Amino acid sequence: MMSKGNRGFGSSLTEGLDEAAEPDTAAPAEGIMASRSQALARIASGKVVTDRTEWVDPARCRPWRLHNRDLDHLNEETCRDLIDAFLSAKKQRIPAIVRRLQGDPDFDFEIIAGVRRWWTVKWLREHHHPEYDYLVTIQSVSDEEAFRVSDIENRSRKDISDWERAKEYSRALAEFYNGSQAEMAEHLKISRSWLSRLLDVARLPQSIVAAFSDPHDITVRIARDVKPLSVDAKMLPLMEAEARLIESERADLGAKLPGAEVAKRLVRATVAPKQKGGAEVELKAKNGRAMLRYTRGSRGGLSLKVLPRSGASTDEVLESIRSLLEP
Repeated sequence: MMSKGNRGFGSSLTEGLDEAAEPDTAAPAEGIMASRSQALARIASGKVVTDRTEWVDPARCRPWRLHNRDLDHLNEETCRDLIDAFLSAKKQRIPAIVRRLQGDPDFDFEIIAGVRRWWTVKWLREHHHPEYDYLVTIQSVSDEEAFRVSDIENRSRKDISDWERAKEYSRALAEFYNGSQAEMAEHLKISRSWLSRLLDVARLPQSIVAAFSDPHDITVRIARDVKPLSVDAKMLPLMEAEARLIESERADLGAKLPGAEVAKRLVRATVAPKQKGGAEVELKAKNGRAMLRYTRGSRGGLSLKVLPRSGASTDEVLESIRSLLEP
């Protein structure tokens, strides 16, 4: 749970806000990703809601460089719930957290938390609703404080993927805490073990991440299963070969597997097949794709299946068959 000290920090930066976020029931038992310590504003009529909460033009706002949203992942589908909520309420009810910019002719505010709300307001203005403005609470904070404000505001949000959160934490670890996980965990009042598991998501090799049709599918649980094998010098090449095969299947057949299924295949690729009588064994081509499947009968017979779209040359296939036939 958040400590009293960190709750005090959050409340001092979000005064005038009410508790309004549901706790994340998917959070770990130790309460690492507990609900936000302070959330969301009472909305009054008019352009000024409180002395620091205002309606502003979203075009005059830009995301902070260390914000936790993947902008490429924001679209009408991923923001549909907010679009519908804003249309139903005829306004944005939950203020974003921003800080004022100085000396920037193009922007007045930098978004610390609320990028998804910003995108939604911009989308609405571009789709027949120019009357929508962006509701913001203005804070004056340092970069490290801005990171903690963003973390407090977003901890219980179910629409932030482990991938996004891990990337944000990884950047903050290097920039604010000198690479010290212990120091970072102390500042955020979270357990070191949970922080380590979350950072493992961002530390997976790119060659393994590429196996997933969407990196947002990579959860803490998936990273926990895959990461130990990905740092093993013997296992990594096997996983990389399977990752290339999954990629080729996606490119050739349009097969987009769920993240959990991708993880199972990557892990399974590190386990040598059991070659009992009658058990099917798969051979891969040099490019990593499945090329042949074969079984040996109890009397020495051999059953072969040449797989399509392996990319293997005829010579490579014949050479593999020849090796199976040799005593």
